[in-house]
Amino acid sequence: MALYATVPMAQAQTAVASESVRQYDISAGPLSTALSAWGAQSDRQLVFAPDLVAGKQGQGISGRYGAEQALTHLLAGTGLAWERVSGQTYTLKRASPPPGVDRKRASKPKAPSSGAALDVKKLSTVTVTGTRIRGGTTPSPVITIGSEKIQQEGFTDLGEVIRSVPQNFSGGQNPGVSLGAAQGSPSNQDITGGSGMNLRGLGPDATLTLLNGHRMSYGGFAQAVDISAIPVEAVERLEIVPDGASAVYGSDAVGGVANVILKPDFDGVTVGARYGGATEGGLITRGFTTTAGTTWATGGLIAAGEKTSNDPIYSDERDYTRSMYRPSTLWQGSSLRSGLFSLHQSLGEAVELHLDALGNDRSSHTVLAYPSVYYPYDVKTKTSLLAPSLEVWLPGDWTLTLSVAVGKERNSIAQPTVSRADGAITSNGLSAYTNKSQTYEIGAEGPLFTLPGGDARLATGAGYRYNHFLNASISRNRINADGGQSSRFAYAELSLPLIGAEQHIDGIERLALTGAVRTEDGDYGRVTTPKLGVIYSPSADFSLKASWGKSFKAPTLLQRYMSQNAIYYPAATFGGGYPADATALWLSGGNANLRPERARTWSASLAFHPEAVPQLEAELTWFDIDYTERVLQPITTYNVFGNPIYTDFVHYDPAEAVLNEAVANASNFYNYVGTPFDPSKVVAIVDGRYVNASRQKIKGADLTGSYRFDVGAGKLAFRGSISWLESTQSLTAAQDPYDLAGTLFNPARINSRIGAVWQQGGFTASLFGNYKSGVTDAKEGSKGASFTTFDATLRYDTGARDDAWSNLALELSAQNLLDRAPPLYTPISWTYAPYDPANYSAVGRYLSLSVSKHF
Repeated sequence: MALYATVPMAQAQTAVASESVRQYDISAGPLSTALSAWGAQSDRQLVFAPDLVAGKQGQGISGRYGAEQALTHLLAGTGLAWERVSGQTYTLKRASPPPGVDRKRASKPKAPSSGAALDVKKLSTVTVTGTRIRGGTTPSPVITIGSEKIQQEGFTDLGEVIRSVPQNFSGGQNPGVSLGAAQGSPSNQDITGGSGMNLRGLGPDATLTLLNGHRMSYGGFAQAVDISAIPVEAVERLEIVPDGASAVYGSDAVGGVANVILKPDFDGVTVGARYGGATEGGLITRGFTTTAGTTWATGGLIAAGEKTSNDPIYSDERDYTRSMYRPSTLWQGSSLRSGLFSLHQSLGEAVELHLDALGNDRSSHTVLAYPSVYYPYDVKTKTSLLAPSLEVWLPGDWTLTLSVAVGKERNSIAQPTVSRADGAITSNGLSAYTNKSQTYEIGAEGPLFTLPGGDARLATGAGYRYNHFLNASISRNRINADGGQSSRFAYAELSLPLIGAEQHIDGIERLALTGAVRTEDGDYGRVTTPKLGVIYSPSADFSLKASWGKSFKAPTLLQRYMSQNAIYYPAATFGGGYPADATALWLSGGNANLRPERARTWSASLAFHPEAVPQLEAELTWFDIDYTERVLQPITTYNVFGNPIYTDFVHYDPAEAVLNEAVANASNFYNYVGTPFDPSKVVAIVDGRYVNASRQKIKGADLTGSYRFDVGAGKLAFRGSISWLESTQSLTAAQDPYDLAGTLFNPARINSRIGAVWQQGGFTASLFGNYKSGVTDAKEGSKGASFTTFDATLRYDTGARDDAWSNLALELSAQNLLDRAPPLYTPISWTYAPYDPANYSAVGRYLSLSVSKHF
């Protein structure tokens, strides 16, 4: 949970700035919104407890002021005052608590004190995600994408946002990764039209996605979470920790964690509409949004709804895919209705209630075509989340938190088989996936004792989590998978600020140690994951962070509970050397005895934020992941007998009792021999069921930076990020590692997004370049070309006026401005696209026009 909010936008933490006069144009409205605007327009940073400004209104200002003069005007009549805690970092405090009211309770102990013990460095790097310590700092790198950045770059949903992040792989569950990508990896397909995080390309189930700190229900069979279903207009910011975080959050946080943080205060009503399309055809998009909110003295709420739809892109709409069997889709058709509600309400002086709710309906349409038939996939998805929580402020600056999150997602799928010749339907192929989740948690956080650098703080808690998965074939009246998974957990996290700036020690501006440990005891076994970190600043210009930890991911419910099949084959199917009448039994399906996947992670980063150049920030991060016991289906070829790679999965000369038990335990038995099953002729059991066997090694580096300066009456900001990735995999202990990164259907080795934003008055213009290095077709040994695209956005906001044009915003956006086509390769069949849809897009140039108005 957040202790402090930071009005971002100062680029330096301790630079002493003069009171230069600037033009300020800040509309009246929620005080939190006004303070965010002040931070952006003053290049200063303001740190405060969100509840300190909850329900308060800012009167707005327009004119030329010094930064502190402008802040004083904004706070007039609110009962709050500002205090400078370093050159460009400020904090809020209550101006004068009522007589007889305890000062700590009046400020709801979460607010930082104004005394000498205030840790300036800690305040200036406050994060929510990656730590449970209030006001703490994670030793891992954090990527923060605020609502202002989302707006400046023309993103219309969180799916577009995450696909722009170089540390995130656009494969897995994302639009455009159609069923044709399944030739690369079973997890590289998206039949629902949603978007899931996939940090470092470890899989959509190895990145944890949260909404205001709450777990959401899994979706589909790959346990991804559709982040694009969250209305972007209600989002304050998206925080991403691209580092192992199981010690703090538990299962799934191997690649990292993403936390969608909603706007705590919103006043008024904003309506918007959007229309766009690809200039080469397809993807005609229509969207309508409404966001409403209000605040009062003790709380506030926000509600947001959206209705969007887009047409598919068919293969015959692009020159380079016209050889594909028709009517294949390159990009899913989709229709989404989504609604969100978030409330916070103080209950007396010491308790606050929070309630987050999300619901959406999505329909998607995808087509996979073969020479004689094609398969339309029409999927209807319904998702819900209800997450209430209570915060109780206790004496001594301790806080008790009680939270519940209940979620559900159901996918109803119609998958008919249609003749390409005459359109005749030979089967309806009805099926469904259902995921349910429940999480209950109690936690406490507060100070233990005082160290030279500030208070040593502890966060601890415990809870229970349960997930259930059902996959049913309705047409065949058959259950393909049905099972649940529960776990109890307990955690503790400690922050030790050993040295602070107040000690004035040469060569040590700040030194802090962090530690966390979490134990989960589930029906898949017990897992304990520690994490240690250090944060060190030799001066105000540099910060160094390093972390080491362990993470894990519980096996998916499909992997554990998928129905088991026993398939009776001629032995020659798997290799020669046996008599013609020899047979083999192949087992496939789930494995209830799977163990959790394990990972060792570490990262180190160096941040540069020079006092002399307060508008400049840069950070270089190195990361390394050793990911073992990954779950997979080990048999990937029929070349099995005598192959040393598969030694552990072939049981030669099985006893009759073993064979009979294998057949008896299978839900389905298929005979491809042509004669009745005869145990005496079975020469081997080929075990292709899910198993803990694979190992991946991932390493790389990220470089991010930004620089902002005034240009006449406007502002120009450069920012960007580049990520380099190396990863290898061994399917079994006997197999030599082979490359993943830089190969088809896996992340490119180099990904980057770099650009500039110019602002003057109500005008904003941005231009960003995106680069992905080429990927290699391992079968052909050929490497494709790199892929460079440019995105541009023009926006004009009239601001507050006294006429009908008040608070009206117009936006023109272009993705892939130069209409670059994706690099091509030769597919194994024209069922599949001749490019890598996990890395590149067939959309081409896409133009959209948006209009919105705030009342």
